[in-house]
Amino acid sequence: MWRALWARRTEEFLADYVRIEQRQELEELARALLQEPVLAFDTEADSFYHYFDKTCLVQVATRKQSYLIDPLAMGGPAELAPLGPVMASPDVRKVFHAAEYDIYVLKRDCGFEFANLFDTMISAQLLGYPAIGLSALVERHFQKTLPKDEQRSDWSTRPLSETQLDYAAADVKFLIRMAERLERELKRKKRLDWAHEEFAALTRRAWPDREFDKLGYMKIKGARKLDPTQLSVLRELYLLRDKRAREIDRPPFKVLGNRTLFEIAGNVPDSPEALRRIKGVTDLILRRMGRELMGAVERGARKAHGPLPKSTAGNGRRRMDRRTERRVGQLKRWRTKLAGELEMDPGVLCPNSALEAIAWRNPSALEDLLEVTELKGWFAREFGPEVVQAVMATPPEDPPSRG
Repeated sequence: MWRALWARRTEEFLADYVRIEQRQELEELARALLQEPVLAFDTEADSFYHYFDKTCLVQVATRKQSYLIDPLAMGGPAELAPLGPVMASPDVRKVFHAAEYDIYVLKRDCGFEFANLFDTMISAQLLGYPAIGLSALVERHFQKTLPKDEQRSDWSTRPLSETQLDYAAADVKFLIRMAERLERELKRKKRLDWAHEEFAALTRRAWPDREFDKLGYMKIKGARKLDPTQLSVLRELYLLRDKRAREIDRPPFKVLGNRTLFEIAGNVPDSPEALRRIKGVTDLILRRMGRELMGAVERGARKAHGPLPKSTAGNGRRRMDRRTERRVGQLKRWRTKLAGELEMDPGVLCPNSALEAIAWRNPSALEDLLEVTELKGWFAREFGPEVVQAVMATPPEDPPSRG
C-alpha cells in the first residue's frame, strides 16, 4: 500500500521514507506506531507564507523506517487525529528537536495531548553545548551534514518536490540515536532529572488563542520617537496592513515591512506623488495599495495619538530601587561563576527574569525562595540554599568607585 521513495543528496547521505497520503494508511500506521518504544517526530508548517498558518507535514521515524504524513493530501490537519493516541501514550517515547513549536501547532490544529517527551535541543542546552541546532548536533554526533536548502520552503504547496521530501525526512533520521547519546551524557552529569522536568513542563504548556495585538505598532523600531501625529499614522497603517494580510492570507511582513510602515508614518505624505518618493514604496505597492495607504495616512493625520497605554510605555518591568538592583547584580555574579563551573549558558541555568524575581522576593530562607514561581523546580532544589546565601551576602551599598 505504501510506496517508498528514495533520494540521495550526497554520496554519504541517504534519506529513505514512506509517504502517507490517505486516512486508511495513517490509521494503519498509527496502530503500528503504538507498538514502538520510541519514535522521532518533526513538523513542517507554512507560517512564513500564510497569515492563517497550519501543519502541512508530519515526519515520524522508527528505528528502521521514516514516514512523511501529508495532512493536506487528506483534507487538512484535523485528519491527523489517528496520531492522537500515539502522542498521548506514556509507553511511547516521542523524540523532538526544539519541540515547543511542534507541540504548539499540533495542540492548536489537532487538540493533541502529549506524554513521554524527549527534546534533543533542551538536552543540548542543559549539557552546555556551544551549538544546539539540529544540524550542529548531527554533525557533532554523526559527522553528517543535513540538507539545508529547503529551510524557507512553502510547505503548503502541492505537489511537494523530492528535494523538500528528502529535507523533511532528514530531520528525523538521526533523532532516536541522538536522544540515546544525549541521555547518557545527561546521566553522567547528573542532569537527567532536570531534563525530564523540562520535558514534562513542555507537555503541560498551554497557549492562548492567537489574538491580534492592536498595540503591536508600538513594537516597531523607532515608534516611540515619532510625534503624536506620526504615531497616529503608524497605527492606521499597522491596522490596514493586518486587514490586508487577513484578506489575502499572507504574513503581514509580506504585505508591507515594518521599515516601510515607519518611513510612511515619519513622512506623513500628503499626495500619491509624495508617497511614491518614500523609501520602500514600490510601484507594485502603489498599484495594489496606494489608495488605501493614503486613506490610512489621512485618517491618522486627522487626530493625533493620545497618551501611550501604560502597557506600552515601557517594557513591563517594575522600576527597581537601589537595593533590588544590588541583589540582581550579586545574583548575576553568583550565576556567572556557577554557570562556568557547570559549563552551561547562564541564561539556560537561570534567566534574568528569574533572577529579578528572586531579587524582588529577597528570600532569607529556602521557603521564601520556593514561593518564586518564575524558578524552575530543579534549579530551586539543586541550588536554592546557594541562591539564598548569595542574596543575603549582597553588600548593603555600592562599593566606592576607584580614583
